[in-house]
Amino acid sequence: MEHKKLAFIGTGNMAYAIIQGLLKSGYPANQIIACNKSNLARREALQAVGIATNFANKVAVEQADVIVLAVKPQIMAEVCAEFSDVDFSQKWVISVAAGISVERLEQLLPSANNIIRTMPNTPSLIGEGVTGLFAKKSVNSTACQFAEELMAAVGKCYWVESEDKINQIIAITGSSPAYFFRFMEAMQQSAMQMGFSEQDARFLVQSVALGATKLVEANPQTPLSTLRENVTSKGGTTAKALAVFEQHHLAETVDKAMWAAIHRAEEMEKMI
Repeated sequence: MEHKKLAFIGTGNMAYAIIQGLLKSGYPANQIIACNKSNLARREALQAVGIATNFANKVAVEQADVIVLAVKPQIMAEVCAEFSDVDFSQKWVISVAAGISVERLEQLLPSANNIIRTMPNTPSLIGEGVTGLFAKKSVNSTACQFAEELMAAVGKCYWVESEDKINQIIAITGSSPAYFFRFMEAMQQSAMQMGFSEQDARFLVQSVALGATKLVEANPQTPLSTLRENVTSKGGTTAKALAVFEQHHLAETVDKAMWAAIHRAEEMEKMI
């Protein structure tokens, strides 16, 4: 990965995770600028590992080759206004903000012609994320490669061919950790009602979730339906439990939930 001068505008949890991943992979700290006006503790933590944090947003953007926009979507316009007059024609812009389309970023930064939109998820915080990426075909291929390598610091990457697919990525990978957490939460609550302690119920549920995930990963050629069938003896306990899920239309419920996330993402794009 080429060590270009990076400016992170915003250093929330996701940006901080990316920075940590870059440092672990050998990216030099002196090639990173991190701007965060409100979080003193975060600035001090970054300074402690050799990252400059004392630049104004505009100065950081002017000095950088690559700008990572990592602020909350609702303040993106306000933040971009600080440096909208900077010449971005030779710079690359990588956005990790949800709900901000490339078209909107082009309006906010008129001279930018190399914008890559990314959608990481929360497991990125521990280096196990999945990031969806999109760029127009006119975007520099080297910029796209750099963006992929940047996000690979916190997990796996998946490119989509059209920007509307980013909203589908949000439903499939961005929001979905919460789906699994909710299912695990329900299992924990049920176990506690059976008499297990909260701690023991949590241990059992998270252990089986991890084991099931590893089993899926270890058998990439085996359909998920086959893995399910391998656990399901005819007339047995698992079959009885799965029958309840089917009676309550689990697959239909999941599908509706995912499309609800997609529609909300589309609404948010129009609001910002």
